[in-house]
Amino acid sequence: MSGIDRSHHYVISRLFRTHYPWLCARLRQHVGCGCEDIAAEAFVQLLEAPKPLAIREPRALLTTITRRLIYQLWRRRDLERQHVDHILQMDPPLSPSPEELAQSTQALQSLDCTLSRLPDNVRATFLLSRVDGLTYPQIAAELGISLRSVSVYMTRSEALCIRHSANQSLNRPLPNKRSA
Repeated sequence: MSGIDRSHHYVISRLFRTHYPWLCARLRQHVGCGCEDIAAEAFVQLLEAPKPLAIREPRALLTTITRRLIYQLWRRRDLERQHVDHILQMDPPLSPSPEELAQSTQALQSLDCTLSRLPDNVRATFLLSRVDGLTYPQIAAELGISLRSVSVYMTRSEALCIRHSANQSLNRPLPNKRSA
């Protein structure tokens, strides 16, 4: 860590000790619970600033950062609410049960973990094909690679998915004899 980094770290540390309680109290009025997370994130953003900032009005800067964080939180909550509303508006036979949603989420997280082991170009090729529905020539143009590479990458990613699927079926619990 250079001298500049240490001095920046020291300045932010001093700002945190001085202004964190004030910021939490201010946020509590607007957000309620969770204000500590937003306040902490504001200081993290200050620490991660690409260049050390000359902070003349720390409370004004912190207010600006936290306002942006609150807007992001509200947008995320709106998207979550829209998603839940969409699911609730589905026909009852089509809407998944909470258990099915949990299983789907776990399966997607597991698959995401498996795909993260692939190199970036291979993973991007697979996702462009399976998620975005692009053809091999479109993928080649999008990623700036040859058609042959697209074919090789798809074969590689599909083989990994097959191994993943086989491992998942081996790890599934056996059905209960009473419910089977």
